[in-house]
Amino acid sequence: MTKPLATLCTAARIMVLVAVMVSVFAAGTQAASLQQAQKLQSDPRQMRFEPVEFNPPEPERLVLENGMVVYLLEDHELPLVTITATMRTGGWLDPVDKVGLAGIAGTTMRTGGTKRMTAAEVDVALEQLAAHITVGIGTESGSAMLDVLKKDLTRGLRIFADILRTPAFDPARVELAKLQVIEAIRRRQDFPQSIAGREFEKMMYGPTHPFAREDTVASVSRITRDDLAAFHARTVHPNGMILGVTGDFHRAAMLAELREVFGDWPKGEVLPIVLPPPQTVGADDGRAQKKILRFVRKGTSQTHLRAGHLSVKENDPDYPALALLNDILGGSSFRSRLFQDIRTKQGLAYSVRSALRVGMREPGVWLVRAETKLGSTQEVISRLVSNLERLREQPVTDAELDEAKEAFVNSFVFSFSSSSAIVSRLIGLEYDGLPKDFLQQLRDKVVKLTKEDLLAAARKHLYPERLRILAVGPPESLLRVLSGFGEVEEIKLEPEG
Repeated sequence: MTKPLATLCTAARIMVLVAVMVSVFAAGTQAASLQQAQKLQSDPRQMRFEPVEFNPPEPERLVLENGMVVYLLEDHELPLVTITATMRTGGWLDPVDKVGLAGIAGTTMRTGGTKRMTAAEVDVALEQLAAHITVGIGTESGSAMLDVLKKDLTRGLRIFADILRTPAFDPARVELAKLQVIEAIRRRQDFPQSIAGREFEKMMYGPTHPFAREDTVASVSRITRDDLAAFHARTVHPNGMILGVTGDFHRAAMLAELREVFGDWPKGEVLPIVLPPPQTVGADDGRAQKKILRFVRKGTSQTHLRAGHLSVKENDPDYPALALLNDILGGSSFRSRLFQDIRTKQGLAYSVRSALRVGMREPGVWLVRAETKLGSTQEVISRLVSNLERLREQPVTDAELDEAKEAFVNSFVFSFSSSSAIVSRLIGLEYDGLPKDFLQQLRDKVVKLTKEDLLAAARKHLYPERLRILAVGPPESLLRVLSGFGEVEEIKLEPEG
């Protein structure tokens, strides 16, 4: 029996409509899948990469006849040459009544002229060459750097060598440097963050330790030009110096240049770096197992907090695990626990982070710092402590461990981002007595770490109950807040000049 034409048309329309709907649904599903895949690919949290592999070029290391160590690494990309000098000197040698001597010596080595050129002549010559020379002396070492065009290398290197070997310490430039330091001393109590940093170092190492002691108007005023000359003569020697040479040069010609300006510089007595043991506040009075709390009076609208304790040296077997723990706690900023807890979720502080500072000659410091409103101070301290306790009580998550490892391994390449960085890293390792493959060893150890390794390191090296806590802010509020955590003492700042 034949169906009416209208019925057939209706059926045909339905079939077409169903086919279209199926096609649209399939296309929509495919588009949604594609959109989801694109979303996963564009979401940084879902992206995965292979570990960065990088094989940096190997600088040549050699020793001149007078004991000066030289690293050479050619880089002909630009017509520039950079020469650095690392010197075994430092503020740890400052006499107790002339703290600041080494720093001023570093400044005036550059600004005070040489035996061959006056201070003004050095400035004019460098300006004409478009060359740049810097010199500075810190607590454990001194450093100098020359940046010069390849065509001006001979003249620039001659000036650089004169500054290192025969600084004149022009009396007028010495007095100017002293006045600048004294002015900075008189102003340093104006900045709460600076106060917190300096006073916390004293809590960690003791006020007379080279890492913490401060220059004063009196100590700087005692420094003379003869003191600077004697300090240089006593501590700056070729056999206590490591040169790093990078840029557009050729090995044979560069060695000839270096021997020309440094070859007749005689050896001297290189002093071993000897630092006194830390005298941590509270460690010698029977209260080492308790929190030690200090505050500094300052009329501020917020509290500047520091909390921490001494930690390990850089070559400690647990350093790799502690480095990852620090990244997870507060070293990685936006993804760290402290940032997510104290700032993102609670809104208690704009700035909060942790740092693990390590060295080779003295124990390092594990430090947590924050700036918060006065009314939030107690809560912030409680959360700082609870986050430290959490690291000791339970393992980190798989995601946290993976992210911290990935960040550490991928950051490895930035130690070798340029020829100068490669040479600088090797010089630093040699200066500290570490093997040249120390970073590679560190990276390999980090990759192998487990959550259990991190938990064991936290339980061994983190001591929430032994924190040294420092707060800078209005005294009435801080006394009330800090007293809830233990006995509080005030640090009274001496007037500056």
